[in-house]
Parts: sequence; C-alpha cells; structure tokens
Amino acid sequence: MAIPDEDQFQGRMHGERPEPKEPDSLWWRLLHMILIAIMINLAQTILAVVTVVQFIIMAVSKSQPNERLADFGTDLGIWIAKAARFQTAASNVKPWPWSDLD
Repeated sequence: MAIPDEDQFQGRMHGERPEPKEPDSLWWRLLHMILIAIMINLAQTILAVVTVVQFIIMAVSKSQPNERLADFGTDLGIWIAKAARFQTAASNVKPWPWSDLD
C-alpha cells in the first residue's frame, strides 16, 4: 500500500529528528547560519534552473512533467524548509550535510 504524498511530506518534514544533546554556542550557530544562508541562495539558483528546464520539457512533451525533476524539486523544497527552520531557531537540527538527507 502506497503512502499518500502529503503523508510522506509530513513525515520527512516533521519526522523524528534527534535534537542535539547540547546546543551549539551562539558563535558556532552564527557560523552555521551563514553557511546555510549561502547554501539556501545556491539552492534557489538551482531551483530556478530546474524550473526553466521542467517548463521546456513540459512544452516539448505536451504538458507531461519529468518525474525525476519533480521529485528533485520536492527534495530541494524539503531541504530549504529544514534549513529555514534552523535559521529561524524553530529547530536545533542542522540540515544536510550535518544530518541525514533522507
């Protein structure tokens, strides 16, 4: 039995994540926040490129999207959301590459 997409998304977004036993120092967190901000900007650029490529594919193939690109977009969106949770201190769990990509 397949798990609905919304349930899969919710599980990946809010599933069990072990919080660090001790929070990082404020300066160490700042360093991670700067690195993650750079990574978010790179992710946004990649998302823009994937968007254009997906549109071209859909224009050529009669509105049929490339499933692999669509799945990649979902994965990228989940990573950006996890990064934003860390950036805004909604979570102390750092996103990939400091934790599993899942």
